[in-house]
Amino acid sequence: MTGGTERTRRKVRTGVVVSDKMQKTVTVSMSRRFAHGFYGKQINRTKTVAAHDEHGAKTGDTVRIVETRPLSKRKRWRVVEIVERAK
Repeated sequence: MTGGTERTRRKVRTGVVVSDKMQKTVTVSMSRRFAHGFYGKQINRTKTVAAHDEHGAKTGDTVRIVETRPLSKRKRWRVVEIVERAK
């Protein structure tokens, strides 16, 4: 046992902002592509999460989000940086 001195690494993901209609909150869509376990066919899966946003990200922006403590009922992620602005 470490005794709670060392924190585990936080998950970092990249996604696209699909909604920015809330105050200081954005909805981020994360997509992953993987091969089916048996058939080997490529599968796309998406997951949407609510993320705390202090950077002012807009719909269409690509953002990097990091796991954080629960900030509200649905928010467990935080926007770290805006990777690419929407065209």
